[in-house]
Amino acid sequence: MRVRVPASSANLGPGFDTLGLALNLYTEVLVEPAASLSLLCRGAGSEFPGGPDHLAVQVARRLLGHDNVRIEISSEIPVSRGLGSSAALVVAVAAACGEPDPLLLAGLLEGHADNAAACVLGGFVTATIADGAVHAHRLALDPDLSYVAVIPDRPLETKIARGAIPDRISHQDAVFNLGRMGQMIAGMADHRQFSPGASDDRLHQRYRESLFPESGDLLRALSNAGALASFWSGAGPTLLGVCHVSIVHSVRDAAAEAMAERELAGNAIVLSADVDGLVVLE
Repeated sequence: MRVRVPASSANLGPGFDTLGLALNLYTEVLVEPAASLSLLCRGAGSEFPGGPDHLAVQVARRLLGHDNVRIEISSEIPVSRGLGSSAALVVAVAAACGEPDPLLLAGLLEGHADNAAACVLGGFVTATIADGAVHAHRLALDPDLSYVAVIPDRPLETKIARGAIPDRISHQDAVFNLGRMGQMIAGMADHRQFSPGASDDRLHQRYRESLFPESGDLLRALSNAGALASFWSGAGPTLLGVCHVSIVHSVRDAAAEAMAERELAGNAIVLSADVDGLVVLE
């Protein structure tokens, strides 16, 4: 079976481990029976070693009970950049192996379901894991929104980014984030409802700034150029600006200029929301 799944941005500022957005970069996976393991990787992630320890092989082996399969992976999603590359791969391989609920598998393997839900459902989602089940729902998404992704040539492993976050937070910070998350959901549904500070966060972004010192300046550059919201994409280091489609290219240009001024290698690209999610191609 051959399937395609989109990239995703998680958290969206205040929605830590809860909100996700599917984006139009894709991972395509083919899994078919074979006499022995064969793994072919193209595009993003192909520089990493293949073999029996590869994540795709681990997922196939878990589901099938063996690894006598031919797996082909073609991906546009940068690895370790906060764009859901691992969730996309797990979902795609699981679906290509015939797993009826790839969302549950991906959510349980990763321990949180925001990226996986966006991969499977497409669009703007909310997701959580409760009592061993993944609960995910599509949320309203304004079609006049577009997105600028600032993607540094600098990986940041999710494990390291999560390690920067404290184990306990204050009641005040929790209330702050809940209030901003409501504003964020309203703005994503209708760009006219975005309010200043809708993407502000006190749970994770400020604790991760030392891992990407330029992030504060770049987030401000996105906002100053007209982005309605700007935030870390997942665990980073990619940053995402939410824009009205009419100005998205000027915001992208401003972000690229800000990167150049700071001699930060990478790309600023325009993306759109993917609304299809998991697609079976053949």
